[in-house]
Amino acid sequence: MNIQAELNKAGGFKNLELLAKQVVEGFIAGMHKSPFHGFSAEFAEHKIYNQGESTRHIDWKLYAKTDKLYTKRYDDETNLRCHLIIDDSSSMHYPAVKEFGIDNLNKISFSALAAASLMHILKKQRDAVGLSIYSDAYDYYAPEKGSERHHQMLLKQLSTMVISKQLNKQTETYTYLHQIAEKIHRRSMIFFFTDMFQTSTDEVKLFEALRHLKYNKHEVVLFHVIDKEKELSFNFDNSPRRFVDVETNEFINLYPDTIKEGYEQAVEDYFKSIRLKCGQYKIKYVEADINRSFDKILTTYMVERQKFI
Repeated sequence: MNIQAELNKAGGFKNLELLAKQVVEGFIAGMHKSPFHGFSAEFAEHKIYNQGESTRHIDWKLYAKTDKLYTKRYDDETNLRCHLIIDDSSSMHYPAVKEFGIDNLNKISFSALAAASLMHILKKQRDAVGLSIYSDAYDYYAPEKGSERHHQMLLKQLSTMVISKQLNKQTETYTYLHQIAEKIHRRSMIFFFTDMFQTSTDEVKLFEALRHLKYNKHEVVLFHVIDKEKELSFNFDNSPRRFVDVETNEFINLYPDTIKEGYEQAVEDYFKSIRLKCGQYKIKYVEADINRSFDKILTTYMVERQKFI
């Protein structure tokens, strides 16, 4: 079944669960040519054997097929808790999209489909997942649970988030990350989707909040969601344009070429500072370009999960 056709037929992201399943299945098919070869077909039931562990639960049949050592996993080993955090401010709804498609996503729809794909894997692993959505308010919170009813509730919330019109919704990341951190008590894996464009750019406060997420030994992955072609490379034709801040409505009229070089340098410096700070505070930083596939998102999950368990 074609993902693009399903998006069009569904009228947006109403069939998000099916789209997420197809993204994951496509990723698994590609894993046969990756370093994870042999893991994909059984990843919901096995984990990589680490030297020093007991050999009692090694799956020797799988070893015969793959020439790699995996141990069988049981229900008491699959109780990972994961919390997804999504920045739903107005800047995340850039660029404007009239009809969503797998090759026509803005930052918020990319984040929603990525989150739903992670949820699909977590569901297969029988893990618990929670969700927080914020902008200039703490818009939505659901604690970590593993039931089918809970899964469907989160999918519905993600779909609603994508099609909602977030007009002049500013970003108060540091305020709400503190509140989110206070709600996550048990050790969890935290995936945070944001474009890191802040209405109030106080990096000290922002990283204080990110450090708060590390409390209780949580593992934190920051997916830096960007439209790399426009937001980093500033790839616009040199005709007179009005650039509008979607969060404050401030605007500037100019020819793109007059600021392109300075803009690119300023944004690259800002992104570099984010990467360095994440490294300093042991937060996994992953660039997530909305014009690329979801493979980097799902590969990051698999690598981090092996470290977490």
